[in-house]
Amino acid sequence: APTQLTGILFYCILPTKRHYRCALIALEHGADVNNSTYEGKPIFLRACEEAHDVKDTCLTFLEKGANPNAINSSTGRTALMEASREGVTELVRGILERGGEVNAFDNERKQAAHFAAQGGFFDILKLLFAYNGDMGLIAMNGNTPLHYAAMGGFADCCKYIAQRGCDLKWKNLDHKTPRTVAKEGGFKAASKEIRRAERIANKLARPGAKNPNPLWALRLHDWSLEHETFLREAFSFVDRGDGTVSKEDFVLTLEERQEYVTSEQLATIAQYHEKVRGAGVNINDFFKGTKYLSKSYVLGSYGPKKKKKGMAKKPKKGKFVLPLPICIIPDHVFPHWADGGPPYYMIETYKNVTDSSRFNRDRPPEHPIQDDSAWYIDDPPKVFSNINFITKAGDLASLKKAFESGIPVDMKDNYYKTPLMTACATGNIDAVKFLLDKGANVNATDNFLWTPLHFACHAGQQDIVELLVQAGATIDAVSINNSTPLSRAIESCRLDTVKYLLDIGAKFQLENRKGHTAMDVAKAYADYRIISLIQEKLDNLPKPAESQKLKGKPPPKAKTEGPEVKKEEEPLLSVYTIPTVSEKKKMHKDNVVYLNSLITSGYTKKVDITFIPRRIWSPEATTAELIRKRELRRERFTYEVDFEDFMMPFQKHITEKAKALEAALKI
Repeated sequence: APTQLTGILFYCILPTKRHYRCALIALEHGADVNNSTYEGKPIFLRACEEAHDVKDTCLTFLEKGANPNAINSSTGRTALMEASREGVTELVRGILERGGEVNAFDNERKQAAHFAAQGGFFDILKLLFAYNGDMGLIAMNGNTPLHYAAMGGFADCCKYIAQRGCDLKWKNLDHKTPRTVAKEGGFKAASKEIRRAERIANKLARPGAKNPNPLWALRLHDWSLEHETFLREAFSFVDRGDGTVSKEDFVLTLEERQEYVTSEQLATIAQYHEKVRGAGVNINDFFKGTKYLSKSYVLGSYGPKKKKKGMAKKPKKGKFVLPLPICIIPDHVFPHWADGGPPYYMIETYKNVTDSSRFNRDRPPEHPIQDDSAWYIDDPPKVFSNINFITKAGDLASLKKAFESGIPVDMKDNYYKTPLMTACATGNIDAVKFLLDKGANVNATDNFLWTPLHFACHAGQQDIVELLVQAGATIDAVSINNSTPLSRAIESCRLDTVKYLLDIGAKFQLENRKGHTAMDVAKAYADYRIISLIQEKLDNLPKPAESQKLKGKPPPKAKTEGPEVKKEEEPLLSVYTIPTVSEKKKMHKDNVVYLNSLITSGYTKKVDITFIPRRIWSPEATTAELIRKRELRRERFTYEVDFEDFMMPFQKHITEKAKALEAALKI
């Protein structure tokens, strides 16, 4: 609750760029990065609880001096545990580099390795072990990190933890070993890795057996790879010029920079590398680790395996065929603008060109003659843009100019979409009204047989749906898979649109290609409100009379003798249905016939004093009107429309359901 927080930074922990900028401003003006709530939860720990969404904020707090060992006094959780649970590798690395306690545990005796294993974050497990983390700590419920990795079926994590010192035979409070947990969960790969580790452990348990992969050597290998850049720079000062260093320099360099391995153990490592006396230690071989560790224990064995040369090639699979081909209209099918211009669906963008020091959108010229900037400002080059991009942007002036020049209102782009479809899909009601006034076809279809009403229902725009219906849109128009606009409204989970369509008589018993009715779609996509609404309509259906049930099928009609009447065959439609563009033929002024007609009509005797300005100012929205448009957009689409991650109702609904399903699977 807000009453439990203290300090402005607590209110900046939200996954938006604006909140991140607010946090930066607060830090620049002296906000305390080590502040805590009244309950004792530090601000850095609070940010780490949502590190996956606010990673940049957490890293900024850390750079500004946040305590890497921040702890929640009520639960015992540390910032490192929360960062490991969220799976943010960069944040875990930053905390460990600044001295974070790697083996601290909370009130349930869980440490960072438990949380990393539970999420299957292999890179974080490598980091924790490289910084002297204990992979065998037992929690209050008896689970080790290996138990948690086995629960999730993370095979690589199970292999890594088993090799780095975790007890393989330890049973939790349910009397289950890690392999039992993996087996019960149906994770064969994880169970196989644990079983392989158990066999190796049984061999090493025999009397006289020597472990070829001691824990200190494994830690040195992981630590050296984590600090490879830093160590290579240090070795470069003692490099003998051939990529090797002497044994003494090797031991001295590593001894000064880490505390996990003694000088005697480092000398043993150097001896493994120096097969010939005086040959020294090859730096690349040291980082590979295969000179002093088994091949399956080095970190290079965890990557994707390379294909061996000479292996028999697998038979090629058949050519992949999409269930529904992706169809576009090629550009050569469209008529093009004159002089080698683009296709007609690319229209010229229009904008007012004037002297900005004299006129602007808030101070337009009062009379066309007043704006004489056309005489001293060059005309800008023509810019062509997709008619649907212009519709999406709401540039009605460019659309109006295109329609006046002969471009049809229902012009399709190369994806078969008309401007009205785009306006409905993006929820631009002003563009919809403009296009309907221009006579746009409300029942036009694209290559999937979607009508503008399908797009409007899919976008969940109730007011646009009403406009289309009033303009004569077919309520039960079926798409290529027999889906109706009602199905699209249900998929977007828009109760008001569904109720409106049902009230005006939309058929909710129609089936799509899969045999699903509106109720089936509602159960798959929508919530309980829409399901109950459709169920109420189903319950109110009139029951068929018994007399109708007893009636059989009518007998087939006998064929009448006589000459057969042949139906005229309907002409086949062209493959690409593109509306024709009406081009106005210009009369040449130097044509003799044209000039003679002017003489006979008496045109030459008339004195025309009409002044036609070179450029006319087109009505343009003022700043206040633009602000009002933004306010209306927020009222229609909520405040989220101003952010980059804004999603339309259908996409937002599906994303929320997917996140909820993912969260349920994690539990």
